Amino acid sequence: MKLQSAAVAAVLSLLAATPAAAVTEGWYVSVDGGGSWVDEWEHLRTLQTWCGPEFREAIAEFDTGYAAFGAIGFGISNWRIEVEGGYRHNGIETSVWRWGRWKPGGDGDLTEVTAMVNVLYDIPLFDRLALSIGLGAGGDYTTLELDTGWGPVDESDWRFAYQGIAGLSYAITPMTAVFLNYRYAVVGGNEFQPAANYTIEGDEFHKQAATAGVRFQLAGPAAPLPPPPPATPRPVPLEREFIVFFGFNRADLTSQARTTIRNAVGSVRASGSAAIQVVGHADRSGSISYNKALSVRRAKSVKSALIAEGVAADTISVSGRGESEPSVATADGVREPQNRRVHISF
Repeated sequence: MKLQSAAVAAVLSLLAATPAAAVTEGWYVSVDGGGSWVDEWEHLRTLQTWCGPEFREAIAEFDTGYAAFGAIGFGISNWRIEVEGGYRHNGIETSVWRWGRWKPGGDGDLTEVTAMVNVLYDIPLFDRLALSIGLGAGGDYTTLELDTGWGPVDESDWRFAYQGIAGLSYAITPMTAVFLNYRYAVVGGNEFQPAANYTIEGDEFHKQAATAGVRFQLAGPAAPLPPPPPATPRPVPLEREFIVFFGFNRADLTSQARTTIRNAVGSVRASGSAAIQVVGHADRSGSISYNKALSVRRAKSVKSALIAEGVAADTISVSGRGESEPSVATADGVREPQNRRVHISF
């Protein structure tokens, strides 16, 4: 008993944890079955005789019968359209009005095969429960088998039929739902002629059916689109050239110059470069030979700072260009701050 209780609890917890929709999306199939009832059927039996027509008013009462249905359909949003096939069977007991009283008028069977197109709308009530309402129309292949005092009746024919449908469905999984349906159907044109001189004319058949069934979706709900991939940040271009500036006629480093050198060392390490060029320059305020020597001293000063920051000395090449490659063109003897510089490149 404990094992059975545990199994039931596990199933219930699984169903409770499994998300399920209250409405059906996409293609599905369904089957259901249950009871069938037909309202009393008033009809007139007419027999042509040599003395003229003989009429008998009659009433047919139908036993509780059975019904089965199957459908294939497609659901979108809350709407469903389906093609339904059905089968119903009910026994018949009839009475006829003769000589001022009702008398037995024969027994038989009413068998119907239906083909309907239904349009239904599902109204979600809770996460798993939905109310369905709909209408259908199509054909009813009616077979009436009846023993009468004037001869047996065994007639079959297609007749127009329409129906209203109401039901409740409960989604036990995202792909499967159980449901209860109620159908009220009307079949018209109920005239039978079992013999050339014998006809039966009656009202429409009014039928009801209450069934229970199961519906299976043929494909799961569409998977949500994956979120767009995060934007790949564009890599910041690695800076490969730095410029260190100097005061007039000086080769020592300012605090700003040392910051520039540290930035240069960071880029060198990021690039993995093994070759660094340090090139010194001077303005045109002194002689050519003096400025040449000054530019070399400035380059060596930068090299010493690079080595102090951890750069291997053998990876650094040093040269001086003097005043030969000014950044800003000036006349001879002009003191230009932009020309008193060292380029670090790799």
